[in-house]
Amino acid sequence: MAMRMRMRVLGAAAMLLAAVGCGERGASGAASGGPKASFKSIDITGAEYARKLELPDAGGKTRNLSEFKGKVVVVFFGYTQCPDVCPTTMAELSQVRRALGPDAERLQGVFVTVDPERDTAIVLKAYVDNFNAGFVGLRGSPEQTQAVAREFKVFFGKVPGKTETSYTVDHTAGAYIFDTQGRIRLFSRYGAGPKALEEDIRALLRESA
Repeated sequence: MAMRMRMRVLGAAAMLLAAVGCGERGASGAASGGPKASFKSIDITGAEYARKLELPDAGGKTRNLSEFKGKVVVVFFGYTQCPDVCPTTMAELSQVRRALGPDAERLQGVFVTVDPERDTAIVLKAYVDNFNAGFVGLRGSPEQTQAVAREFKVFFGKVPGKTETSYTVDHTAGAYIFDTQGRIRLFSRYGAGPKALEEDIRALLRESA
């Protein structure tokens, strides 16, 4: 319970940061001048952060956001031994992908581990594939992980356990959503539910139709 509360606090802090400095640009039509769409998630269109993500995947290949152009990309930071927030978020994302039907391939899930020490390449791949084989797991060095966390304004930190390797990790509980042009658009709050996420993703997909 204490850990869940800490992660909610961290999520709230991230949302506060997400809402700052985004200007007055709307969501749908922010770049095209069209009408503003109504989203369930927090609209962070035009944010001057979360613009770059470049890390190795479980196979050692460096991946970046540009390769997913044409898809809505949902980026979530977590770790494989997370007891509740991470598996819930990943399961909901997988559920949304199935609900999209013929548009399923236009949704890309990206899981970034904040615990590269324990999340080896093998562990990470197995974890991500368990939710959807099309999702991508990214694992950088501790230095790379810190750099990406700063870029996304993500918070994470170890909480000591009974043994040296039984620690937990407090982390931002929320996901970043990019449109089909690779632009940061939304911050999805943990607990919003799969239906709200699905509606937002469908709205972003309609923009590129």
